[in-house]
Amino acid sequence: MFESVFQSFDEQADGTQGAARVAALREKLARLKLDGFLAPRADRHQNEYAPPSEERLAWLTGFSGSAGTAVVLADRAAIFVDGRYALAVRGQVDVSVFEPVDVGTTSVADWLRANLPRGARVGYDPWLATPAQVERLARAAADAGAELVALDANPVDALWTDRPPEPLGRIVLYPRKLAGESAGAKLARVGEALKGADALLVSDPHSLAWIFNIRGADVSHTPLPLGFALIPRAGAPSLYLDPRKLAAAPRKALAALAKLKAPDALERDLSILAGEGRKIVFDAATAPSRLVALAREAGGGVEVGADPSALMRAKKNAAELSGARAAQLRDGAALTRFLFWFAQAASKGGLTEIEAAQALETFRRETGALKDLSFPSISAAGPNAASPHYRVTTKTNARIGRGLYLIDSGGQYEDGTTDVTRTLAVGRPSAEMRDRYTRVLQGHVAIARAVFPRGVSGAQIDALGRLPLWRAGLDFDHGVGHGVGAYLSVHEGPQRISKLGTTPLEPGMILSDEPGYYKGGHWGIRIENLVVVEPREIRGAEREMLGFETITLAPYDRALIETKLLDDEEKAWIDAYHARVRKALSPFLSRAEKRWLAEATAPL
Repeated sequence: MFESVFQSFDEQADGTQGAARVAALREKLARLKLDGFLAPRADRHQNEYAPPSEERLAWLTGFSGSAGTAVVLADRAAIFVDGRYALAVRGQVDVSVFEPVDVGTTSVADWLRANLPRGARVGYDPWLATPAQVERLARAAADAGAELVALDANPVDALWTDRPPEPLGRIVLYPRKLAGESAGAKLARVGEALKGADALLVSDPHSLAWIFNIRGADVSHTPLPLGFALIPRAGAPSLYLDPRKLAAAPRKALAALAKLKAPDALERDLSILAGEGRKIVFDAATAPSRLVALAREAGGGVEVGADPSALMRAKKNAAELSGARAAQLRDGAALTRFLFWFAQAASKGGLTEIEAAQALETFRRETGALKDLSFPSISAAGPNAASPHYRVTTKTNARIGRGLYLIDSGGQYEDGTTDVTRTLAVGRPSAEMRDRYTRVLQGHVAIARAVFPRGVSGAQIDALGRLPLWRAGLDFDHGVGHGVGAYLSVHEGPQRISKLGTTPLEPGMILSDEPGYYKGGHWGIRIENLVVVEPREIRGAEREMLGFETITLAPYDRALIETKLLDDEEKAWIDAYHARVRKALSPFLSRAEKRWLAEATAPL
């Protein structure tokens, strides 16, 4: 009845090969007169989702998470992951070969500083690291009396004999009615933003897609075309794309905007431009250190900073926001149909995490508008939900029994990207579950109700989502929210609600609101909606004020809400939100689904 088209539950990497592959890598390093090698989970654009041909860290270690780095020395190896993957990494890699290290406690730089032998030469691939990363690691190596060495070729590639080919996803034009602005107008805005610089190297495929109003299919779950662009302050830009990705119509449209060139022409063009003494802006977050070093060596002026298009892209225009709201409505109806189905299926017993994920994907596909999932669904029961970024596989697939079940999922629709999490009770929840769930819900509501002056960043708002947990001596190890793109990445910067979120929030930005709580070895809770930053009119206000519009539409699980913990304003907000959900979604539901939704959204 249900099936998955856009996600696989197979194991993506094999940790049992770690010992043999590390031994082969060490032999290769010895021939290169190197004492170690850095293997980040990265491609040339620092993408969260990388094509299979770029999954070197997974091939080497067995770790399939979206962020991590392995360090292989002659006599030891370590793999660095953040708190999201602290549990998962131990189940994927051979811990007798790789020592798992929490990067939040010990950074790669700190570890190198403490463990590199004096005189050691450690190699790295300059295509897979940003200038700031290289500077930080080189400084750590120097502190240990060692040297960081840029390599012309990645040694892993020489060992990875069955490495998949580079992707050739077809590029399509993104409709003006959804983009809300022509590519020509965007190029003009980017050129104006360069001010004292002569050109911008666009290294982030999200910005490439947004500026030129195109979408691609080079990576899973995000419609990205992998490529680069050189945009001068004045004159025609150059767009570096594999010509095999371009059919006649997009080729013609792009040729009217830019000089179309093969990717291997980029280094030559950059050298020529830098050789003329031109000043070039590189994106600090995504530019390969290889290209920055090349420009410097050619004599050009180099400015490593923010790509101005990133902030432009983050502030959605009216057309993009209209599309986002339409996508959330469609997606909310699909999720609510799933929640109704789940309430019946889970009570019968025997339902598995994979079956639930397949069901939700099927409900989304039945909208007729789903292009892809925005990420592999986190379908997690019991102890599996205690790992925030758990990914169900055929090996880990668990039955959904009495207790808590967490489903974090999203869809890619041409008019918008969705991301939503609901935690559900199966059977009667314990008092502790209700307490923790309600505290997470209070933090979630506090973010949704927040009002703040213009200029405030996500770092200043992050604590609001944690306060109810802090009062009970509890916390969680991820940010409260991330940015979301317009039929682009489900994790978009520079905006975020996090201790590290320093970018001021601006009207039009879309972010997630997703506090959580995780009881290791037992269960996990997360509640997530998407919100849009919007102006707020306050009588007598002395400053320009902003707030959030919640655009995700789906009921919370009332069985998990401990109303005694809520104040009157929190109850009123939840009741008003549920009334809005009921009114908006009912027209898309069957009679039985409407009845269930009416009960699920009844006033507290």
